[in-house]
Amino acid sequence: MTTSLWRQHVLPFTLLLGLLAVATLLGDYVLHRLNLVWVGRYLGIPGTLLIIVSLVYSLRKRKVIAAGNPKSLLNLHETGAWLGSLMVLLHAGIHFNAILPWLATIAMGVNVISGMVGKILLDRSRRHVQGQREHFQLRGMSRPEVEQSVFWDAVMLDVMTKWRKVHIPIFIVFAVLSLGHIISIFLFWGWI
Repeated sequence: MTTSLWRQHVLPFTLLLGLLAVATLLGDYVLHRLNLVWVGRYLGIPGTLLIIVSLVYSLRKRKVIAAGNPKSLLNLHETGAWLGSLMVLLHAGIHFNAILPWLATIAMGVNVISGMVGKILLDRSRRHVQGQREHFQLRGMSRPEVEQSVFWDAVMLDVMTKWRKVHIPIFIVFAVLSLGHIISIFLFWGWI
């Protein structure tokens, strides 16, 4: 019996996203219990820096820079963006002080989810659907029977291929909102 696209690929993605949520809630809880809420205030800075450093992969991919191994930079991008997002989420905490930071946090969350879709689901899902097709062909099924058997997995795969149309524009929204938040902090704290 073949495994479903949901169990093999979508569920691990959901678990990784859930891990980010649990780590955020647990981290925020620990900071509050230890009376270290002030630490969360400053986690936004290293979190933002990690996210910025993770963009080196995007620069390499678009040939803006030539240095660096693309596979290593992709790992840096994924790990840096995930850890940076965790730090920014801890920075945001459960405090609702202003709308601009929360809009930036929501945009970051959507961007993280869309990036994870591209990384975890899309490539694996393509391989899964192709493997299913090959499996059914080896069993002697005709092409129409094969396509009927993988229909729902293929539909899910087609929807997932649209992820870049969300990922890049949402990143731009996140970057603009974050920059607005950073500038407003500089202004309100009298740093500029």
